[in-house]
Amino acid sequence: MKKRISINANIFEFFILIFSAIALFFYFEGYRFGKILAHTMPGPFIHNIDPIYAKVGGFYLWFYGTSFTVGFLEVFFWLKRTRKQLEMSLNEVYSLTLFMAIGVLLCGRMVEVIFYEWEYYGSHLFHIPAVWLGGMSTHGILFGGILGIVLFCQVYRKSFLVVADVLAIAGAAVMGIARIGNFIDGQIVGSVTDVWWAVRFPDAEGFRHAVVLYDGLKNIMLIPLLLLIRKHKPPRGVIMAHFILWYGFLRIPIDFFREYRTELYGLPPGQEFNILMTVLGIVMLFWFYRKAQRGEDDAIPSVSKGPQRIESSRLLNLKRVVFIIVLLFPTIIPSDWTQDIPKRYGKRHDGLNYSILYPKIEAADMTKTSNATETDKYLLRKKFFSPMISQKLYPASFLKYLEISCQNNNLKSVRADYIYQK
Repeated sequence: MKKRISINANIFEFFILIFSAIALFFYFEGYRFGKILAHTMPGPFIHNIDPIYAKVGGFYLWFYGTSFTVGFLEVFFWLKRTRKQLEMSLNEVYSLTLFMAIGVLLCGRMVEVIFYEWEYYGSHLFHIPAVWLGGMSTHGILFGGILGIVLFCQVYRKSFLVVADVLAIAGAAVMGIARIGNFIDGQIVGSVTDVWWAVRFPDAEGFRHAVVLYDGLKNIMLIPLLLLIRKHKPPRGVIMAHFILWYGFLRIPIDFFREYRTELYGLPPGQEFNILMTVLGIVMLFWFYRKAQRGEDDAIPSVSKGPQRIESSRLLNLKRVVFIIVLLFPTIIPSDWTQDIPKRYGKRHDGLNYSILYPKIEAADMTKTSNATETDKYLLRKKFFSPMISQKLYPASFLKYLEISCQNNNLKSVRADYIYQK
């Protein structure tokens, strides 16, 4: 009975942490969001949410970037709560959180710049550190987070599988909250629909499925599932494998509501990745359980009751300062792609004018047009910046089709003709 009460208390406190993070996320404009949400209940919702909640020293603070801050805080508090299971000192909790956060920010930015938007940044090198203009790659974010965990485990000699199992639960919460930031920015729209909860996004015509919120709800639903699995003390790596499996598998039906081109057997491009994650999760589950049956691995270790490492108060205080800086830094990031800030957000935020920090961006013309479909915008934003990637991923016939389609939609700055000739 005591064990059951303890488990229920853990679940309750973790959900309290999630709701606290949501409250922090909407602290500045929570009353306005509630008013907007109330208007969505009777029928379709016209998305006109102001993505900016403050301005400090010439920099605007964005809900999208603040989702990174909330995510880093969730990881920190979850690690702080479970550090005895991981046999970590408070100093190491700060270190792991910083390794992950810095890896997410650096890799997310560099992958976007080098692989997705080099066509622009190659001729505007001085804009590479200008994260306040947007530009963070999802693939880079995932890679950076994993790289941070790996480096931490190498430096501090920790088991990667044990750490990854614990962080998988926090990761589900982080990815759920992050989708709110995506929604406020107006990213990741779905297909046209007439359901009563449909949303008209700022950069897309017609009322559409809010697939970004569907995906966020799916991520939050993973938390009780992973906690239930954790309760039974599975072999190392199993919780991480379940996260990969169910994240990919449950996203398959959601992605059918997204407006994407079709490529592989009539499936949207994200489905290939979802299917890969599903298969990888199944293989990992089989592998880790097989190792446990052969006695090559142990279950998740019990709470350590040994002596704790002596902390260096000076080093700990230094990490706290760095952590605060890392938490504040992403709040100035407006979106996942580089854009003309006043041009895109001027209608949603009064007084948003051009300045030294927010100049006119030529690349914005490639993604912000009134007649283009959301599919065209997605392809232009994520592929046309980098000819070498587009040339590898798409056959010449498809690129020729895009060239004609873009011409019909008056996309003057499109480089599809350049890619096709190459």
